[in-house]
Amino acid sequence: MKWNAELYDQKHAFVSQFGENVVDLLEVKPGERILDIGCGTGYLANHIQSLGADVVGTDLSPDMIAKAKATYPDVKFEVANASDFSFDKKFDAVFSNAALHWVKDHDGMMRSVYNSLKPGGRFVAEMGGKGNVGLLIAATKQVLEKYGYHKQTEIELWRFPSLGEYSRELEQHGFRVTFAIHFDRKTPLQDGDQGVAKWITMFGSPYFEGVNAEHKQEMLKEITEILRPSYCEDGQWYSDYKRLRFVAVKEL
Repeated sequence: MKWNAELYDQKHAFVSQFGENVVDLLEVKPGERILDIGCGTGYLANHIQSLGADVVGTDLSPDMIAKAKATYPDVKFEVANASDFSFDKKFDAVFSNAALHWVKDHDGMMRSVYNSLKPGGRFVAEMGGKGNVGLLIAATKQVLEKYGYHKQTEIELWRFPSLGEYSRELEQHGFRVTFAIHFDRKTPLQDGDQGVAKWITMFGSPYFEGVNAEHKQEMLKEITEILRPSYCEDGQWYSDYKRLRFVAVKEL
């Protein structure tokens, strides 16, 4: 995906705002060296550094990293693949918010994280969990099918694992899971009934690659109407987020 860093900050700032609770779970200690995987435009990396840590923020998107560097020049940022990275100096902790569900190779990611941590170092993250935006995905595929875009219905953009399967994978990669929770968190969308279309435009654009431009607008309206009974409460729209949050420690 090619990310629109400006749209991300303007209309989807909730990603970083909700992530502040995950930073609390990180329990930053002054002087620690911390890696932020999938740092986006850098808001949380800067927040972690403000707590006294030495932070490196990485993201696969050059546009996101460019925006992060421009906004937070005192924080170190670089483009990197979450599934295959290494650093000369080890980290006390690796942090990630709302990014790991985009990763295609979770084995590679877990190996890279493990190898980048000091013994006893911690891996603290939140990502989409099993069932995340399930209603939105179902509505999108229903409308794609209706308009004859069968190939797009086969797209799987994200991996939303259950608590059990992900904890097991972390353990298989040498981590001890000390905390894990899977929970519902309905998440507000901005701009009323335009919120669904803007969310899909930001995060689900591959579903509409090759779709006729005129069809796309009609389809986004139909998806919105399918979701209205579940998503709209007294004029405020919410998406059906389900999150997986965990703390895992590299065994000594």
